[in-house]
Parts: sequence; C-alpha cells; structure tokens
Amino acid sequence: MKSDIKRYRPCVGVCLFNAKGRVWLGRRYGESGPHSWQFPQGGLDAGESPEFGALRELWEETGITIAHLSPLGRIEDWLTYDYPAGVAPKKGQRYAGQRQLWFAYRYHGAKTDFDLTAHGTQEFSEWKWAKLHKTPGKVIPFKRGVYERLAREFERFAAD
Repeated sequence: MKSDIKRYRPCVGVCLFNAKGRVWLGRRYGESGPHSWQFPQGGLDAGESPEFGALRELWEETGITIAHLSPLGRIEDWLTYDYPAGVAPKKGQRYAGQRQLWFAYRYHGAKTDFDLTAHGTQEFSEWKWAKLHKTPGKVIPFKRGVYERLAREFERFAAD
C-alpha cells in the first residue's frame, strides 16, 4: 500500500458472482466506450465496517439486498490507485487516489432483482454478467492494476 494512507480515500468494492461463475459488471452512467465498465464500489462512511459499507454500496448501486447473497471471500490488503492528472476527485475532496477493500459474494437471486435506479444518484446505465479475467480490459486504465489483482485473487470463484 502507498506510504501515506491519509492521501487515499477509504473505499470498498464488491465482485458479485452468479451461479455460473460470471461477475456483475456495470457501465458507468453517462459514459460510453470500451473502458466505461466497473464493479460496484464506493466510499466507506465514517464508523462503518468495511463489510457493511460494501453491502451498502452494492444495494445503492444495484438495488439488490443481502437476502440474495452468500459471502465467498475478501482481499485483506488495501488496494490503491492514484488519480491521473486531469481526473479530479469529488468536489471538496483532496485525495491522491483511493484505497479499497474488496469482497466477493455469490448471487442467488433473479435478473429482475436488479434496479439501477433504486437509490439516489444512478451509478450505472446498464449491466451484464462477464468473465472475470476479461474485466481488467474493460475498466478505465488507471484502475486496471486493481482489477488485475481482483482477477487473480478471486479466480477460484469464477468459471470460464
């Protein structure tokens, strides 16, 4: 992890696997192109446990609830990335990038359980089930290293 953790916004993320070993991948709202996809992820609120934050972010961004999930694993290390020049963090924040804890869950519900407009600001415009090993090539390049690590760490839950 980077040496000055206070420079990195604490965040959480979820790799959601279906019964066939594919992962949930969403296209960021208002974006297009080959690198506009990502997993549900977001900031960790003050006093919030990482696992609770991950499940909250998953619900806020996809509309699904814990009733349809079983835990598979997590990455114990904080994974970090820097914001490149020209990519500003959210207004009022002065972070160099993000540090993230990642969780993997198996999804047991139906496709109709997803509601991308369930909570507040919509994060994704569409979603699909994808092969885990292909996700690093679909994300914005400055996040690619994190997604390559996710693909290695969580490959045991995936299927080709």
